[in-house]
Amino acid sequence: MSKTAFPKNPVLLVDDEETWTRSFSLALKSAGINNILCCNDSREVEAILETTEVEVIAADLAMPHVSGEDLIRLVTSKHADIPILVITGMSQVETAVQCVKLGAFDFFVKTYDKSSLVSGIRHAIQIRELKRENTTLRSRFFDDRLERPEIFENIVTANSAMRSIFKYIEAIAESSQPVLITGESGVGKELIAGAIHRASGRSGEFVPVNVAGLDDNIFADTLFGHKKGAFTGADKARPGLVVNAGGGTLFLDEIGDLAHGSQLKLLRLVQEREYMAIGSDLTRKTDARIIAATNIDPEELNKSGRFRSDLYYRLKAHHVHIPPLRDRKEDLPLLVDYFLSQACESEGRAKPEVPGELSGLLMGYDFPGNVRELQFMVMDAVSCTEGTVLNSERLQNHIGKGAPVCLEAGPTVAGSQKVAFGTELPTLKEVSEELTLEAMRRAENNQVEAARSLGISRQALNKRLNNMKRDNSDS
Repeated sequence: MSKTAFPKNPVLLVDDEETWTRSFSLALKSAGINNILCCNDSREVEAILETTEVEVIAADLAMPHVSGEDLIRLVTSKHADIPILVITGMSQVETAVQCVKLGAFDFFVKTYDKSSLVSGIRHAIQIRELKRENTTLRSRFFDDRLERPEIFENIVTANSAMRSIFKYIEAIAESSQPVLITGESGVGKELIAGAIHRASGRSGEFVPVNVAGLDDNIFADTLFGHKKGAFTGADKARPGLVVNAGGGTLFLDEIGDLAHGSQLKLLRLVQEREYMAIGSDLTRKTDARIIAATNIDPEELNKSGRFRSDLYYRLKAHHVHIPPLRDRKEDLPLLVDYFLSQACESEGRAKPEVPGELSGLLMGYDFPGNVRELQFMVMDAVSCTEGTVLNSERLQNHIGKGAPVCLEAGPTVAGSQKVAFGTELPTLKEVSEELTLEAMRRAENNQVEAARSLGISRQALNKRLNNMKRDNSDS
């Protein structure tokens, strides 16, 4: 398993007692903090800070040569961005409080139980990461340039909102905190997750897993693995995908469908970075970064009661929302050309000419399946093209006979919505049917919600749906 140094810069432990720095190093490593630098002579700290970028300092208060108080003054005057935690004996608490007033991040009493100090250091690391991300985001707000545009080369777009997402990804890339990606089905959530992984520079693998429909046992076995003999049929041990993602990124798609038991296990993984294989009582640690995705609206996910709010907020340490294709139609020509090239390359054929009417046809369509639907449409059209011009009839049939109707949100007269038509006007019956189907799609087949959005009663909507079904069966 590949091991990633965490944090990126070392945690500096300063204490004249070598046994204490050694034992505390072990406690930190067992908690997943493995980038550690020990110093048993406080006089060497200044030289270390001149040559090494340090993430956090944990220093004993009572040391010969340079005391903890003097060390705080040194760090706050020359390296004010480095949080320093003071470790003190029971009789020195008043002095430790004074140290906090001098600029120390926090203080802890030295005991055999090091869990509180480990938590304090982890908290200091998170604060430091957030400050760096805020600084990076502020600088990128005034700079439209991407640091590493090659990371996003397989995401085809000319949309300004997507470019802002790319800049945000670069700013949060090196963070160890989870990322929640939201957006409708087919917008490219896994592509964005892959870009985050590449931007992070992590040495481990990108491991995607779709958790939709997994019951609690299969979820635990898929992610955490099992011991030999853990259940009937477990004739050998299985490591699980968390192990495969060590030093890299674990991408969990469709987390909105997780069972409550699985949510509790995922919360422990995200919060404590630990898990247990099925049939084992041994707690294991992971340094994999967690990226989760869902096509459910994040506020609905949080308020529905089906998803734990503590897990939701843990996963949403960073949030990326991908706009649907209907809100970035300037990308259509680029995407059509990209998918056309892909399809022709896979079939080993020359690229056909795109008919002029195709642009208007696509611009008037709402793309409920987003980029994935467009990809299918183009590949299907290519496979049915015999001449040198792309078979647009296949696209026309997919969208619907006549021209499509597209409802696009935007400011219009009297608060109504803008309706965009294609090259040929549809009939009133076709408009009514398309509008009804779109309302049902947006309401996820909830007739009460769909009827409300159409401004009709549920009974009237049900009558329309039955008539449409009868007409289709007659034809």
